[in-house]
Amino acid sequence: MEILILFFCLVFIDYTLFIGLLVYGFSKVQSFQKKELPVRTTFSIVVPFRNEAGNLPDLLHSLTALNYPEALFEIIFVDDASEDESVRIINNWRMEHTAFHVTILDNVRTTNAPKKDAITRAVSVTKKDWIITTDADCILPAEWLSTFDNCIQQNNAELIAGAVTFQKKSGLLSHFQQMDMLSLQGATIGSFGLDEAFMCNGANLAYSKKLFYDLKGFEGNTALASGDDVFLLQKAIRAVPEKVCYLKSEAAIVTTKPLRSWWALFFQRVRWASKSAAYQTDFPKGLALVVFLTNLCLVLSLWLVICHWMDWRYLLAFYLLKFTVDFILMFQANRFLKMAMISVIISSILYPFFCVKVALYSLIGRYSWKGRTFKA
Repeated sequence: MEILILFFCLVFIDYTLFIGLLVYGFSKVQSFQKKELPVRTTFSIVVPFRNEAGNLPDLLHSLTALNYPEALFEIIFVDDASEDESVRIINNWRMEHTAFHVTILDNVRTTNAPKKDAITRAVSVTKKDWIITTDADCILPAEWLSTFDNCIQQNNAELIAGAVTFQKKSGLLSHFQQMDMLSLQGATIGSFGLDEAFMCNGANLAYSKKLFYDLKGFEGNTALASGDDVFLLQKAIRAVPEKVCYLKSEAAIVTTKPLRSWWALFFQRVRWASKSAAYQTDFPKGLALVVFLTNLCLVLSLWLVICHWMDWRYLLAFYLLKFTVDFILMFQANRFLKMAMISVIISSILYPFFCVKVALYSLIGRYSWKGRTFKA
């Protein structure tokens, strides 16, 4: 038992070091300051969708409110075999807003990755210099494009990652997702500050069309259904690291909606976890392993305490150590994202069980996504 406790201690020390590095990296990413520059970047807003009739009205409303010259952007929707009223909703909106350049394409499936196929399809017909992707369940800020344009001009960037936050809703499921998102966004920004960027969110990601073709798009990463964002980021980091940056600006934060069921959240996280084995560098692989082992150790410690094989004070010490470093990172991220940190304690108790189940299932299971089943 002493050897096992020593192993647990080493795992928690490693976890503290990793999260401490992310906290340090987060502090190195400076908030973006816009300058008075004339807008000039042309964008293709790409929105892959499947059965999003319930979410599209909010996205379309936010597109209408974008504060950017209409001649400088187009909107490309890519329908992945929707079975609801999604296409009709977009068409009705398009007829009411004829000043916008709107295209609706049918997805052409050529790989096991429908979203990657959809983006590739959109890029093949775009008339603009930059691709900026979002999801159908998102709401865009009015200064979204103008802030990205300003960042492009100031940094001579080729790929820019932006932040994503959740709508504030009541209920444990919503609060749990907000805490999880704070951790993910904190890790994302922290990794950029450490020059070890490995994660971003396709709901708020921009890259030049030239870079997309230079990197040969998603070639080499189509075996996994997920990963249109992180694998392209990792390709860009290897090819042109000096042209990759994080846009830490409240004016560019995209808002998305929390999932409505624990099963939907579980399968989403399984889909995300399935990408970790394909990471190209040691830092994200090490972080993923340590996060899994830390949460596994907490679950095992609880079982050992229940069986009276471990002193409960070890479990308390492990939990408090993890909670403290997690809270620091989440608090730091929340100063930027401004979510509701309501259920921090209960979420931190639930998370180890959720994390371990997701990690184990992603190794052996299958998951459902948009009414289809994929192998994890």
